Amino acid sequence: MNIGKVIKAIRSDKNIKQKELSESCNISVTYLSQIENNKKEPALSTLEGISKYLGIPLPIIFFMSLEDNDIPPHKKEFFKHLHPSLNGLIKEFF
Repeated sequence: MNIGKVIKAIRSDKNIKQKELSESCNISVTYLSQIENNKKEPALSTLEGISKYLGIPLPIIFFMSLEDNDIPPHKKEFFKHLHPSLNGLIKEFF
């Protein structure tokens, strides 16, 4: 999973500065940067605050962060075809 990459992409797409997001979640800019660069794993409550501020349900962020190595081998081909389409659809809604 690459949750940090997804959070950073959504934040950037919505033109939200790190400072704005970090203040809304009561975390430091440094900590948010570490999350976005996958150097720290945030608590679930922090992820919930981030997802709420970004306006995207946390399960959607989890789905968007899935990578090929997160998928069982027998489902990889399906994932390879489905994931890009669903990510595009999700981006249209949020």
